[in-house]
Amino acid sequence: MNVRRRLISGTAVAAATALGLGALSACSTSDAADGKNGGKLDVVASFYPLEFLAKEIGGGHVSVTSLTEPGQEPHDLEISARQTAQLQEADVLLYLKGLQPAVDDAVQQSGVKNKVDAAELTTLEKHGNEVGGHAEEHDDHGHAAEGSGTDPHIWLDPVKYSEVAQGVGKSLEKADPDHAADYRKNTDALVERLGGLNTQFKDGLKDTKTKVFITTHAAFGYLAERYGLTEEAISGLDPESEPSAARVKDLQKMAQADGVTTVFYETLVSDKTAKTLANDAKLKTDVLDPLEGITDKSKGDDYFQVMESNLAALQKALGAK
Repeated sequence: MNVRRRLISGTAVAAATALGLGALSACSTSDAADGKNGGKLDVVASFYPLEFLAKEIGGGHVSVTSLTEPGQEPHDLEISARQTAQLQEADVLLYLKGLQPAVDDAVQQSGVKNKVDAAELTTLEKHGNEVGGHAEEHDDHGHAAEGSGTDPHIWLDPVKYSEVAQGVGKSLEKADPDHAADYRKNTDALVERLGGLNTQFKDGLKDTKTKVFITTHAAFGYLAERYGLTEEAISGLDPESEPSAARVKDLQKMAQADGVTTVFYETLVSDKTAKTLANDAKLKTDVLDPLEGITDKSKGDDYFQVMESNLAALQKALGAK
């Protein structure tokens, strides 16, 4: 699919003829790389949620590479020289502006024609440490949410993720019109599954003892708003940021007042702060996975399985009936 790769291969062949065996060896290496994708659309995704969409929608017509390795914290990603080359040679580049600064910089410098920013496929909102009804109550009393900013965690809301999926599907159709019908079919199937997941969450969380949950960082704001919950994050949108002593004290009081039972932590970031807060407030801890990558610690093998595990964890913590 990539014209640049075919031109490089042709150049290598000419060089081999002129320069002999050493150039012929380089040509063979280039040819092997060209044959690796088997003529498939070369898609580079910045991290797991976009990689998952590309594979589900693209099926056998695409070869998908993720810039973020399993177990790597996406926010901290630094782009290597090899990955920069991958970006330059991609047929389609999927990323989420504002999530990974290094990727944003690399994309800006990239000459790839089909650059797809997931942030433009749905509506982003500004979220702070508190998101949902409880946050609004605090605002009424004059307490502003800490660390407010544009929240990139749209994939944790099945409805917004579905909107992104539809945009990715259209982008693949445009880049590879010969297989447009298959991309449309796969997109429709994925959107239907996401609709079912949305129904699972809506039904599973509509009747709970409490609507408030505590997380290590503010990744679940869209999910909270979608299903009438309130997320209280120890830290802000940055998972590595340290909470203030006042914030920790407020959370301890809030947990007692709102019947919170559990402090959620995640697999890719240290659980030390969450467990310290839980111990001081005599609360339980559990995993709520922000789905930034799948590892052997993930409670599931793909997006849907991990989201269903998240639903079960929320139901348990919130006292779903």
